[in-house]
Amino acid sequence: MPSLTRRRIAVTVVTGTLLVAGVILSAGLGQLPIGPAEVVGSVLRAVGIANPWAPAEQLIEQTLWQIRFPRVVMSLLVGALLAAAGAVMQAIFANPLAEPGVVGVSSGAALGAAAAITLGTTALGGWSTAACAFAGGLAATLVVYATARAQRRTESITLILTGIAVNAFAGAALALLMFVGDAASREQIVFWQLGWMNGSRWSEVALVALVGVASAAAVVALARQYDLLSLGDRTAVHLGVRVERLRIVSIVLVALLTGVAVAFVGIVAFVGLVVPHIVRMLLGPSNRTLLLMSLLVGGTVLVYADLLARTLVPSADLPIGILTSLVGGPFFYWLIRRNRRRAGGWA
Repeated sequence: MPSLTRRRIAVTVVTGTLLVAGVILSAGLGQLPIGPAEVVGSVLRAVGIANPWAPAEQLIEQTLWQIRFPRVVMSLLVGALLAAAGAVMQAIFANPLAEPGVVGVSSGAALGAAAAITLGTTALGGWSTAACAFAGGLAATLVVYATARAQRRTESITLILTGIAVNAFAGAALALLMFVGDAASREQIVFWQLGWMNGSRWSEVALVALVGVASAAAVVALARQYDLLSLGDRTAVHLGVRVERLRIVSIVLVALLTGVAVAFVGIVAFVGLVVPHIVRMLLGPSNRTLLLMSLLVGGTVLVYADLLARTLVPSADLPIGILTSLVGGPFFYWLIRRNRRRAGGWA
């Protein structure tokens, strides 16, 4: 068996084991401690398997299925989708520093959510903020793409520069909304910007899973074309890749992956940047492996990040975006320094 195949199997097994352990720990730890056996027993009973470990107290069952399991599954989904979106961005732009925020989807989502919170939008009830966030992310992406498209092709440099401009505008508009809003609105906007898994519900999880799984399956199906694109646009065209259409479809899929991931929990920074690089360093550049493992590793990373957010400070629930930024920021700095050394200077 080739060494790379053995490494892929080993990384998959280790990551899968860590994910299962993280899910059990995250479901069990909290103000009401629940043992691992009770967590597993509750899941087995839910799927119709009788077992002696299932909790006897109704309070434990309600805590698991109404509060903790929705939060754990939401963490897994959000981490997986953001990591996949980052891997796609790096593939279509051949840029190791690309991540979903480049196309403005994160800042657009933040602006949409802030507008809904400040203006008191209630057209869709409890879903109003999430719907506005999703719409804001898609709108920002479309603006960036429409500006970058010229003469039937998407200019990567123009797209990135336009993304910077859209992010700057969205940041200013967000600050304005915070200025004119009341204290309650400002508090909600701040927490939304920092990312917060608290209060996740099964209905929200179902919607994220529906859109996210479909979009993730689509990008995995495009993996071979991403491999060919890494050879250069001209070579990819000669090998049958419709480069422009591939970039258009990929940008839309990134907007869907990121938009639905942040719509209910807010901005979670750096996952889309850090996770694909970790996977690439471990398993190489093959995009099919990269995308599949980014989904697994991203979900695992965010499950543990959410666990730390709930347990690091007693009787407090830290915004998860704080933890991902504390790790992602130094990693981003190291990545820039590493690329500079390899290139012999700034490009």
